[in-house]
Amino acid sequence: MTYTIAEPCVDVMDQACVSVCPVDCIHFDEGVDRTLFIDPNECIDCGACEPECPVNAIFAEDAVPAEWTKYTALNALWYTDKAAARAQVDEWKPR
Repeated sequence: MTYTIAEPCVDVMDQACVSVCPVDCIHFDEGVDRTLFIDPNECIDCGACEPECPVNAIFAEDAVPAEWTKYTALNALWYTDKAAARAQVDEWKPR
């Protein structure tokens, strides 16, 4: 299991979660991405990031609200195809 960053992070991108992650598994490309992403292969499921998120955008994989479950795959996608992940964010939440 891993943690997922969901829709509330889009266009907010508070980085408090990044500073508390013990394995540095939360990433984004500054000036390009509209949300942060958790690497499912690096996440150790410690949960340190979840309480730090001021917009409640981080969830354990099995606790992601139904309307945002697609963000679990999106987080993983960013690590293999950043352009496709960015296109999905833009489609799901237009500017």
